Amino acid sequence: MLNIFARASVSRVTDPIGAWLLRLGLTPNTVTVLGTIGTVASALWFFPRGQLFAGALAVTVFVLFDLLDGAMARARGHGTRFGTVLDASCDRIADGALFSALVWWAFDTGQRELAVAALISLVAAQVISYVKARADASGLSADGGLAERAERFIIALVGAGLHGLGVPHVLAVALWLLAVLTIATVVQRLIAVRRAAEEAGE
Repeated sequence: MLNIFARASVSRVTDPIGAWLLRLGLTPNTVTVLGTIGTVASALWFFPRGQLFAGALAVTVFVLFDLLDGAMARARGHGTRFGTVLDASCDRIADGALFSALVWWAFDTGQRELAVAALISLVAAQVISYVKARADASGLSADGGLAERAERFIIALVGAGLHGLGVPHVLAVALWLLAVLTIATVVQRLIAVRRAAEEAGE
């Protein structure tokens, strides 16, 4: 949802940065990989140690790289099919690292209910992306939903960061909210695929 409403505003900020990074000699694929490595390393270093606020800040910084690779492709005038596949693959790796790190922390601190919520969010997030990928490959549409990648990261990172600052119950609320929203998004996308198939006469 945020991808639709915030895209123009975000692009006004990221496009000049993307053009500057191109002038430095970097490529969109390089920025994609660097952002993913930073996200994975930050999540797996800070969260299992219980440093949730620091982890949320570090992951947020590297997740922003995901905005810059697209800005660089626009500044260059084109993307590549390999870049599209690489970006989607790296997104799944980053998603997995974030929620796996939260699961690790929850189990390590004896909070099994939170671990369950994070696991549900992890699995459902992967299914959300898989449904879209399979739909696109079949020539069908499966866009949108309550909890796309931006929403998932915002809810998880805000919850983790505020928990790290000592706000009670906020991470539990965030993770269970995500569990519900991600499941709902899977259903939404499957319904969208069904409608697209019916419109195509199938």
